[in-house]
This record gives sequence, C-alpha cells and structure tokens, in this order.
Amino acid sequence: MTTSKPARRPRSIDRRRQLIDAATVLFAERGYPHVSVADIARRAGVSAPTLYRHFTDKQALLLAAVQSRVDELESSTERAGLSDSPHPADALATSVTELSISNPHATSLWRWSGQHLSDEENADVVRRTRTVLRQWAGAIRADRPDLTERESMYLAGAVLSVVGSGAGRAIRSTTTGDVHAPLLELVRRTIALSPALAQPPHEGVGLTDDSPTRRDEILDAASGLFTEQGFAGTGMDEIGAAVGITGPSVYKHFPSKIAILVGISRRSATRLEAGVLAAYAMTPDPVGRLTALVDHYVDAVTATPDLLVGFTSAYVLAEEPQAAELLAVQRRYVARWIQLLAEIDPDRTPEAAALSVHAALAIVNDAVRLPRSTPRPEFAARMAYLMKGVMGV
Repeated sequence: MTTSKPARRPRSIDRRRQLIDAATVLFAERGYPHVSVADIARRAGVSAPTLYRHFTDKQALLLAAVQSRVDELESSTERAGLSDSPHPADALATSVTELSISNPHATSLWRWSGQHLSDEENADVVRRTRTVLRQWAGAIRADRPDLTERESMYLAGAVLSVVGSGAGRAIRSTTTGDVHAPLLELVRRTIALSPALAQPPHEGVGLTDDSPTRRDEILDAASGLFTEQGFAGTGMDEIGAAVGITGPSVYKHFPSKIAILVGISRRSATRLEAGVLAAYAMTPDPVGRLTALVDHYVDAVTATPDLLVGFTSAYVLAEEPQAAELLAVQRRYVARWIQLLAEIDPDRTPEAAALSVHAALAIVNDAVRLPRSTPRPEFAARMAYLMKGVMGV
C-alpha cells in the first residue's frame, strides 16, 4: 500500500510569505520611511534581485503586508465559529486574544499604514476590516440583545484597539501566559460595556489663546494639513497659503517644516502636562484624578488634530534632537496613568496596569483616525466611557 506525500508549497509562495513577514516586522519596528528594500531583503535572508522577482517595490510590499494582516483577521474570525457558538461573545474574546498574542501585527499594522497607501488601497482595507468588525458586533449583540447595532460597533472597534494596543508586545519581561490572562480580561470587560450609559465628560483645561499670534496660526494650519495630506505631502507654500502669507514668509517664524512639526508636538505636550496639573489640583482621590485625565485627554484629542499629527508623524522626528525630550514627556504622562491605576487597584500587577492604560489610550487614538466617527455628538462621551470602562474605573 502506498501513501501519498503531502503536497509541497511552491517555493515562490514560501519566499513571498518570508518577505512579507520580514517587511511587516521592520515596518513596525522602524516605521515605513526608515526601511529600505535592502533592509527587508537582508532580514529575509535573500538578495535584493530575489526580492524584486516577487515585489516591484517597497510600496507593493507594504500593501501585501497590510492585506496579509487583514487576511489573518478574516481567517481568525472564521475559525472562531461565532455564528455556531453557544456563547459568541466569549468565543470572540478568546479568538482575538489568541490572535493578538500569536500575531500582534494582524491587529495593529493598519494603524499607521494608511498614510502610505493610495486612496483606493485604503478603501479596500477599510471595507474588509469593517466587514470583520460587523461580524464581531453581531457576536457581541447575540449575547446582548439590548445593544443597538451602532453600540455594538463601538464595542467591536474598541476590542480591535484593545488587542492591537501593543502593550502586550511592550511587556518583554513577561511570558505569553502572563499577558494572555489580563488581555483576555480586558477584552471581556470591553464587550460587557454599555455605550448608551456614557455621560458627557468633564470640560478639559482651556488652553485657547484669545489673541493667537501668526506663529499659532501657522501651527494650526500645518496641523490640519498634516492630518489631511500627511507630513511628506504638505509643502511650506500650502501652509503659508492656509494663513494668507507666502511660503517664504513662513520661514520668518519657523526655519523648516520639521520645526513646525516640533512646534505642534511641543504644544501637544504642554496641553497634556496642563491636564495632569489640573487633575492633581482638583482632588487627592486617585479615581477622581484618573477620571479627570481621561476626560481631558478625550477633549484634547478631539478638539485639535495636534495629537493625531503626533501619532502619524512620529517617525519624522525619530532622528531629530528633540525626539528624546518629546518621548520623555509622553512616557511621564502614561506613567502617571499607570501609577494612578495601581493606587486604585493595588492587587493589579504593574504589567496588568500598563496593559490596561495602553488599551484605554488606543481606543480613542484609533477612533480619531476614522474621521467619520468624530463628528457624531456622542463620540467624546462614548470614548471617555469606554476608556474608563476598559481600565475598570
């Protein structure tokens, strides 16, 4: 009796997958603009000519990487058997947690890739991702018929943010098991929330200048243009035109486009530090302080595109002298949240507290990347509610 040998995958398919995986890791670690084709080939252990036999350029590799990650989201959702499970919401929680830990890029690569893809490519990624989220929302609503379709979509989007927050990858000192349990708990906690219960957040700290200078006007204009067109796609002439001056006149206030981006980033840092000072002056209670920080952060991220510019353009500043200073501000800010959460719940480990805080911040940071969401009147209230809920505050 003869047995048939298992079919071998064509070497070209294996090589293509090898290149996609290498590109994905490098794009995530360094940022797309700082990765070359030679870097990807070296990481994959092949020559540049070999890479070009599979992909025309780096852009094609990025698109393949993003599409591959969406494939994994779709496959994971299909394997979960949500429509056949007696408890679809819990099947969803288990499935997305396992996917996040086994392949974190599947739930996070879309965050920064959009600015480097064409409108048509982005539209396809968004369409496919929304289809997956609708399946997740259906699973959540199957166990909770009290939810409206929109409320369940809010929760599905929050679940994607929680599992793609990157905190699990950041906790390098822990084992997979140590991350799995608290991440699964966060997903279950998110699914159990009720967005309709959201109350309007407290008013944030007002930092608007009644008499803005020309410098402020330039920062405002640049922030809006960087959000719409990307840093690389915006010229100094466009920034000048937006405030009614010529491009060369902008140089009287800022020596370069990089200097404008630094100005935007510093303004964001000032706004966040002001929020910390206000929260700590308001009350000695850690719950009150963390609640105030959440409300202020939601106000800051929805009132101005400055923070969004910081998310999408961080790679530009990576090699600038001011990068260390700005990164230190961000780390101190997040550390405040983690410290407060540890005070509120002393039984929570520092790793679990960090996981919760990063998940909460990811929920609103991801949502503001989708411009169709922010104009809704309930957006800010629901974002604050979801952030507090996922942290258990």
